[in-house]
Amino acid sequence: MWRGVLARGSTSPASTAIFGFTAFVSLAGNMSSFSVPPPKCLQKPLAVPHRYMFGPGPSNVPSRILMAGINPVIGHMHPEIFEIMNDIKSGIQYMFQTQNNMTLAVSGTGHTAMECAIFNTVEPGDSVLSAVNGIWGERAADMAERIGARVNTIVAPPGGFFTNAEIEQALSKYRPVVLFLAHGESSTGVLHPLDGIGQLCHKYGCLLLVDSVASIGGTPLFMDQQGIDILYTGSQKVLNAPPGTAPISFSERACQKVFNRRTKPVSFFLDLSWLANYWGCDGKPSRVYHHTGPVTAFYSLRESLAVLAEEGLEKSCERHEKVAEYFHAGLESMGLKLFVKEKKARLPTVTTIVAPHGYDWKEITTYIMKTHNLEISGGLGPSVGLVLRVGLMGCNSTKDNVDMVLEALKDALKHCHKSKV
Repeated sequence: MWRGVLARGSTSPASTAIFGFTAFVSLAGNMSSFSVPPPKCLQKPLAVPHRYMFGPGPSNVPSRILMAGINPVIGHMHPEIFEIMNDIKSGIQYMFQTQNNMTLAVSGTGHTAMECAIFNTVEPGDSVLSAVNGIWGERAADMAERIGARVNTIVAPPGGFFTNAEIEQALSKYRPVVLFLAHGESSTGVLHPLDGIGQLCHKYGCLLLVDSVASIGGTPLFMDQQGIDILYTGSQKVLNAPPGTAPISFSERACQKVFNRRTKPVSFFLDLSWLANYWGCDGKPSRVYHHTGPVTAFYSLRESLAVLAEEGLEKSCERHEKVAEYFHAGLESMGLKLFVKEKKARLPTVTTIVAPHGYDWKEITTYIMKTHNLEISGGLGPSVGLVLRVGLMGCNSTKDNVDMVLEALKDALKHCHKSKV
C-alpha cells in the first residue's frame, strides 16, 4: 500500500516521515564520506608579527583606526551604516577637494577603483590613451584592452614624466575618450605634474582619469581646480587604513559619459548606476541592495578620514614633504643616489633609491626585514632591479622613522655581500 501511495507522490504525514527517514539515512551515510580532516594549522591561535611597514604600501595602521574596525557588525543596509557612508563621502570630498556628488568608496583595493573608472567610462571600440611611466599606466592599458577599447600609449622611461606639450600632441593624434595618468607612480617614485592637463583633455573632448593611490594626502591635489574627471585612491597608503576600500569620484562631465552609454558596463559589481544608489548619490528616496558592503572596513575608512581632517590636508602635505626632504638628504649623505633626478618630480610618499652598485637588492631587503623587522621593497614592473623603494606615509611619515630606515640601510650595506665586479 505504501508503495502505491509513494508512487502517486503522496504528501501524507506517513510518506513525509518515510522520506525524512530516507534522507537522514542518506545523510548519515554521507557523513562517513568526509575524507578531508580539519586542518591542524587552524587549530593553532592566529599569530601576526608587528612590523615597521616602510614599503610602498600597505602602511602601518594606528591603534585608533584598528579599534574603529572592531566595532560590532551591523547590517550593510541599516540606516546607521548609511550615515557612516555619508560621513565617508564627505571625507572623500574633502580629501579630493571636490564638490562632486558622485563620490563613494568601492569595496575593494585600488585596482578595483581603477577597473570601476575604466569599465564605466569606456565602451568597446572607444579610444583610450594611457600615459605609461611605470606599472600603473601599463595596467590601465591592459584593463582597457580587455574590454575591447582601442588603446594607445605614450611611454616615458622609468623615473621620467610627460610635458604638457607631449600630452597635447598625443591627445590631438589619438582623440581618446579617456586619458589615464598616475599622479603618484609608486613603481618609479615619480610625482607627475597635473596643472593644465585637465584643460587640455577637455579641449579635445577627453576625460582625465587620475590614479592618486600613492599620492593623495601626502602632496597637494585639487580635483575640481585641476580639471580631473575621475580620481581614485586606496585606503592603505597615507590614510593608514587596512586595504579593502577605494575612494573614487566622478565629475559631472564623467557622469554624462557613464550614464549615456550604448552598452552596459562589463562588470555588474562595479556598475556605477548600482553603486551610485547604494551610496546615496543618485537622488532616489531609497537604496537598493547591490552587494554586502564591508561594514567594518567602512568603520576604519571613516576613522582614517577623520584623522586626516583633524590634521588638515595642508599640514599633512607639508609634513610629508619635509620628511621626504630630510630622508633624501640623509640618503645622499650616505652616498646613495635618488632615482628621480628632478626634485620637483619626486614623490614625497614613496622614495626610489638607485639600487647600490655591486649589491643584490633582494639581499638588502631580506637582511633589513630579518635584522630590523622593517619592510622596504625593490622595484616593481619597469623598475625591477633598478631601485629600492621606501614608503613613509601617513603616521609613518616622521623624522624618527627616517632615522630608523637610514640606520637599517647603513647596517645592510655593511653586512650584505658586495661583489667585486
